[in-house]
Amino acid sequence: MKRHDDEKKGLILGGTCELALCLAPMLIAKEIVPVLTFRSEEGQRRIEEKLAPYAGHYETVRLDLNDTASIEAFFSRTSSSCDFLVDFAQSDYEAFIAGADESRIYSYFMENVAARAVFLKHVTRAMLGRRRGRLVYVSSSAAERPAPGQGFYSAAKLASEALYRNCGLEMAGKGITSVILRAGYVEAGRGRIFLETRPDAVKQVPIGRALKAGEVAETILFLLGPAAEGINATVLTMDGGLCAGKIGLLKA
Repeated sequence: MKRHDDEKKGLILGGTCELALCLAPMLIAKEIVPVLTFRSEEGQRRIEEKLAPYAGHYETVRLDLNDTASIEAFFSRTSSSCDFLVDFAQSDYEAFIAGADESRIYSYFMENVAARAVFLKHVTRAMLGRRRGRLVYVSSSAAERPAPGQGFYSAAKLASEALYRNCGLEMAGKGITSVILRAGYVEAGRGRIFLETRPDAVKQVPIGRALKAGEVAETILFLLGPAAEGINATVLTMDGGLCAGKIGLLKA
């Protein structure tokens, strides 16, 4: 596909996840070129297989937040400049605080918080040069209501939310805004696996069901659009009401 200097690009961090692969065709339909990141050859193949009908209309690039060299290599590419960033990236580590492995604790927060902060620094500096940019961070309802064993996951999500919130506070005057989307139970990825083992979990959701991947992707697409520009430096919750009331008291 012929590239144009004025084309818009949307960088999708964590581009191998199901939500990212659902969002990519929607961006293409809006004439936005998705740039999906992957960590391994297996991840790259997954993207190519899922987006086979859209060959030539998207890009892929290796990026591993646990690998400093890959971050440096990414920003050495001229194509790293983007108009939009959608951040799905999140590794998982579930453990009770008292029984956690100390080396895992350090590496987990280095990857999911410190490296993300470094990445955001570079992305936003590139956006500042063009005086435009939109950042969407996909968080989780676990940031507000973690289950036992999700302390590290919740803490990393909250810290990342703070980084994105401050990007919107500090740079909105220069054309760069941000928003955080806290998603609840989603029938995709880890959410689907959890729901398969805990099907009764959706009974806690006032709307009585989990979210569909397409619903979340459509919401992200809206948040990238001009009508959502005023939604800046804040958290939006999309969980069907899961965190709005007390467990066991949500149903009359």
